[in-house]
Parts: sequence; C-alpha cells; structure tokens
Amino acid sequence: MNTEYHRWYSPRLYRDMELLVYGHAGAKVLAFPTRDGRFNEYQHLGVVHALEDKINAGHLQLFCVDSIDKESFYGHWQHPADRIKRHIQFEEYILNEVMPFMASKNSHACTISLGCSLGAYHAANMAFRYPQYFQKLCAFSGRYDLNLSVDHFHNLFDGYYDEDIYFHTPTHYLPQLDCQWRLAHLRQMDMVFVIGKQDPFLGNNHHLSHILSSKGINHAMHEWDGRAHKGFYWRKMVGLYV
Repeated sequence: MNTEYHRWYSPRLYRDMELLVYGHAGAKVLAFPTRDGRFNEYQHLGVVHALEDKINAGHLQLFCVDSIDKESFYGHWQHPADRIKRHIQFEEYILNEVMPFMASKNSHACTISLGCSLGAYHAANMAFRYPQYFQKLCAFSGRYDLNLSVDHFHNLFDGYYDEDIYFHTPTHYLPQLDCQWRLAHLRQMDMVFVIGKQDPFLGNNHHLSHILSSKGINHAMHEWDGRAHKGFYWRKMVGLYV
C-alpha cells in the first residue's frame, strides 16, 4: 500500500500539522480522528486494514488528518468563545490547506467526509457547511450538538452560547437552512450514519435524522446493537458503508 507522511507549518493554526495518506487513487476520503486520536489513529485501530482491498485496488485514497480538539472543544483552560474560535481556525486549515493538498494529489471527482466519535461531528459539520465539496458523508458513533450534557459527556461550552457555536451545531443551524443552492447539494450527497442502540447520543442522532428528513435530505441511519462505540465496530462499519 502506498503510504505517505506529510507535515507542514499551518499559518492558520500557527503550528505544524501532520497527516497520513494511504493509497494511490480513487475517491478521496477526508478522515477525522476521534477526540483523543491523532493522524495515525485509523492505522492503529485497524480501520486502514479494513479498507486495504479497496485502497490497493485504487477505489479509495485516505487522507487522515490530525486533531486539535484538546486546543478547541476540550481546551477547558480558555473561555468557550476562544474554544469555538480555535475550532474555526481548524476548519480554515482543512478548507484552505488540506483540501487543496488533496486535490493536488488526486483529481477524482468524489470526496468522502469520514469520522468516528467526535470525528463524526467534524465530518458531518464540514459536509453540512460545505456540501459543494463532498459527494458522500460517513459519520459513525457521532454527536451533533456539543452543547448537550448526556451520560458522562458534558456541555463542551459550559453553558456559554454565541453565534459561532450556533453555526457549528448541526442540529441548531440545519432547521433554519433555507438556501436552495446549499440544500440542492445536500440532497445530492450520499449520507450514512451509524449509531449504537445504547449510545448516549442515540437521541441526538434521531433528532438529526428528523431534521434531515424534514429538509428532504435523503440519508441512511443505521442502529447497531449495544453501544457500538470502539474500533472493533468502526472496522466493520467502514467495510460496509465507505
């Protein structure tokens, strides 16, 4: 398997950022790691191995980015307004550095946004906000409202709320979305969500599904037995749905 390591200084994040590329051709997969994951997490979890046949056949090329969640959503030493602003800088890095890099490596017409756990939030939020860049979304074991306090997961903004948080909370901004151009792109996208029946964010997934249906956005919402929130399940999910 073709494997490439890349690192460069990001002027938008003011730090070096790393990523790994797996494969040589095929649909481009922008892969976001879990909350505590790094750019090499999907290799360690066996997700890359689960997609090995498709990657080696030239059907998929993975671009596994790094996470700065500890500097943004989990940067509890700073004010919540600064947490969401740091996330916005990360989004700018993805849009203006990673995606052009992907395009320079691979001209395939299809780009897939993929993530597990908090990575599913990143994958979905990116695809919902910029649907013109994506043809498919695969979001596994995700939460789509970081303001929720559920089980042992707390509100990541400690009750603070502003316009930036609103525009980065899919279940908040999607109900108000009336831009027909953006809706048309969303309705053309292939969307697959998977959530465990015992996952604490099952209700949040149902809420998102209801919102998408109300907007005429077709999608698949699969519910798996148990919590289904670890590498053993994600390896199976990518094999079935990516």
